[in-house]
Amino acid sequence: MRALPDPALDLTRIRAALDALLPAWLPGRRWYAGKGAGSPPDVTTRLLDVVLPGDPALLVAVFDAGADGPYQALIGVRRDPPPPSAEPVIGRLRTPDGSGVILYEATLDPELMGRLLVRVAAGGRSGPVCFEPVPGVELPVGAPGVASTAEQSNTSVAFAQRAMLKVLRRPVPGTSPELELLTALQRAGDVPSAALLAHVRTSAGSAVGAHTLALLQQFVRSRGDGWTIAVDRARACMAGECEAVPPHGGFAAEAYALGLATARVHTALAEQLGSRPLTRKESEALLDLLADRLAEGLRAVPQLAPFARALWAVQDDLREIVGRGGAPHVQRIHGDLHLGQALRGEQGWILVDFEGEPGHSPEERRRPQPVLRDVAAMLRSFDYAAHHALSAVLDRPPGDSASHDLRGVRPARRASAWAVHNRRAYATGYADGGGQDPRCSPVLLRCFEADKAVYEAVYESRNRPEWLPIPLSAVRRLAQWRRSSAAADTASGQPS
Repeated sequence: MRALPDPALDLTRIRAALDALLPAWLPGRRWYAGKGAGSPPDVTTRLLDVVLPGDPALLVAVFDAGADGPYQALIGVRRDPPPPSAEPVIGRLRTPDGSGVILYEATLDPELMGRLLVRVAAGGRSGPVCFEPVPGVELPVGAPGVASTAEQSNTSVAFAQRAMLKVLRRPVPGTSPELELLTALQRAGDVPSAALLAHVRTSAGSAVGAHTLALLQQFVRSRGDGWTIAVDRARACMAGECEAVPPHGGFAAEAYALGLATARVHTALAEQLGSRPLTRKESEALLDLLADRLAEGLRAVPQLAPFARALWAVQDDLREIVGRGGAPHVQRIHGDLHLGQALRGEQGWILVDFEGEPGHSPEERRRPQPVLRDVAAMLRSFDYAAHHALSAVLDRPPGDSASHDLRGVRPARRASAWAVHNRRAYATGYADGGGQDPRCSPVLLRCFEADKAVYEAVYESRNRPEWLPIPLSAVRRLAQWRRSSAAADTASGQPS
């Protein structure tokens, strides 16, 4: 392999070129958070170094984009002809010797990603970048790297269906929360998660300090992810194609097994990283955080206003229990659990993507939480799957599927029954798997469900307004539950 001439890898010139080229290129990237800003960001490249020399060469770039960052890009540098796909080209750079090179998104170059895997397997350092394979693992060196085309907040590259590299587009200071959890699960053993094979980081003495850049994990051979499978089963149920098992859609056993897998992961994390009750001060901090999130949601989404009183009452119920000494236990959890974070492997469900909600800081994602936050998030995912399937059956946007015409009545009823039945099956599986039965803590579970539904409402109002009725329907259900509960307490003489 011929190396590029030294002038072509003049990092000072490439850094200046990236600062000029990236503002126009970034808005087209799925992982860039500032797409709606209206004007191109000012880019400042903070770290740029050669990871692989040659032609093409591979550079790692860590940069700020306006006030947003840091971001990471793997930059390929090569002479003409262009890279395998024209799509990833960032721009061209004329070098002092008169030759020209192309700068491009390297994750879409299978050969270059294959060479990166060889470098990861070798371990050690390349300038400020450190490669740390797990001792004793055998990596599929020599295999090309094929980037996933799925919409993701990071970029995944698969190698021969044996390993998967997750390039963190938002590098995490220090050890990333996901790396911490995967390491703990690895110690526990026999846990339904993808094994950690290696990770890539910058050194503490680098221009950006210590950051986790990428994770390499076992590739999970699967029949699909939970979201795709659940929506397909629910759609068949609502279309009347599963008459033998209405209204369950044939997914109840899978929902139960997914509950078992979730409980096993939670148990392993508690054993490895600990579990404890919240102190009074921590409980108050949790309640204040929930209150702040609700207040923000009510400001951001006017459609939540009719349910404000009931939503505050749900939180008041939890505040009353905590005030009587009923502090919840907390531990490290998945943090962003939903059907799309589960893969149906050959032997059962595998949970993936332990990085937590991308919108939260690493410190927030590391904070121990009640396990029912994960459970509530998965219960909300069943509701989303049912609505999404219903929209497919009725051929309408998800938010427009609750129609009053007769054609939609039966599918809508089946959608509701499907969601309820599978939520119950998941909760039963979670309890049978050794976890706390979610139904034994109804106030805490409802509080986290309401919090998640409000979070969804804010997201949908900003990104997919046609989907807003989905979380609003959940908020309406939770509000009705709170009102009926208060009425029952009043009738029995108990305080609500």
